[in-house]
Amino acid sequence: MANQLPYDATMIPTELERNISEVDRRIRAAERASGRATGAVSLLAVSKTKPSELVRQAHGFGLSAFGENYAQEMAEKAAALADLPLCWHFIGPIQSNKTALIAEVSDWVHSIDRLKVARRLSEQRPDDRAPLNVLVQINTSNEDSKSGVGPDAAPELMEAINELPGLRLRGFMTIPAATTNQAEQREPFRQLKELMARLSDSLPYLDTLSMGMSGDLEAAVSEGANIVRVGTDIFGARYN
Repeated sequence: MANQLPYDATMIPTELERNISEVDRRIRAAERASGRATGAVSLLAVSKTKPSELVRQAHGFGLSAFGENYAQEMAEKAAALADLPLCWHFIGPIQSNKTALIAEVSDWVHSIDRLKVARRLSEQRPDDRAPLNVLVQINTSNEDSKSGVGPDAAPELMEAINELPGLRLRGFMTIPAATTNQAEQREPFRQLKELMARLSDSLPYLDTLSMGMSGDLEAAVSEGANIVRVGTDIFGARYN
């Protein structure tokens, strides 16, 4: 499997269970602190580069949604874990030659930033599956190294994606520049929330903001995140 090393035996189930419990505690505390309803925020466990055995253990501790960056790796894990009721989210950059595999396996795609890719996903979504839930990735920090469309270009792209029959447009995703300053963490998340509010008249069914990771999930929850993507604080340092 691409970019995957053998299972790390030091990640014993009791440690994994503690990690999941602690992340859940942080999310619920952030919900309370920001006056949001308990359970308003879902945890997406980022399992990229981690073995299927570890995903199976995480499911045993209550997780069902997993995020992957590599199409082939996601497909192989989905096949290995087909006996479990898992929800697969593709969260990485999308290569045009991988859209068929992503459309076939994924339940969600968080990283659409080109209409060409969206069209391919729509056309390649199997007829026997529900429309693919999709998010448009916004480059809120204007970093050349990051994927995503600029906020000003998002409305036109969203309107075009909304016409594609194989997709169900749900909202936005962002990966802002890393910082430990919570005020600076909150600003790009606030921008995304405001962008979705501005589009609510023309696209009233948008309901999902995928934002926040291990180091900034509290800031994201305070600004309206519905999904937080956590890998390191659940599974430990990722393999490169």
